[in-house]
Amino acid sequence: MQAGKGAGVHRKGAMVLSDLINRVKKNPNFHKVGALGIFVGVVRGETLEGRVVKKLELEAYEEKANEALERICAELRRKEGIVDVQIHHLIGEFDVGEDLVYVIVAGSHRHHVFPVLEEAVERYKREAFLFKKEYVSDEKGEITSYWVSEREK
Repeated sequence: MQAGKGAGVHRKGAMVLSDLINRVKKNPNFHKVGALGIFVGVVRGETLEGRVVKKLELEAYEEKANEALERICAELRRKEGIVDVQIHHLIGEFDVGEDLVYVIVAGSHRHHVFPVLEEAVERYKREAFLFKKEYVSDEKGEITSYWVSEREK
């Protein structure tokens, strides 16, 4: 689902990073941009405790997630030197190494872009209504699954 003008949750496969970069470059104020910061979140192959991750399942309360992502982007776009902020989170079933989220910040200088990029990532993890289920295997190869809360990390 596409939300607003630069943020939202989307089914796996519906978003391509190069298309998002091109979208940012079509911003009428792109002539003010001197730096693009891009964060690509991918499925990590092990948990913080060292357990082997086999796959992830991501779900969202889409209406609320889209509202939160759009709000975060709108607020961050008001920061000094920032031209555009986009956050696009994918939902569905993912294997290790697959892309999960794209965050793009366009600004006049890198010293404007990097802090906003980090803030965007930290905020979507806290504020968006996204739910992650990890499928892990133990020493015997048995697979178990559980829902993970970003707020617990």
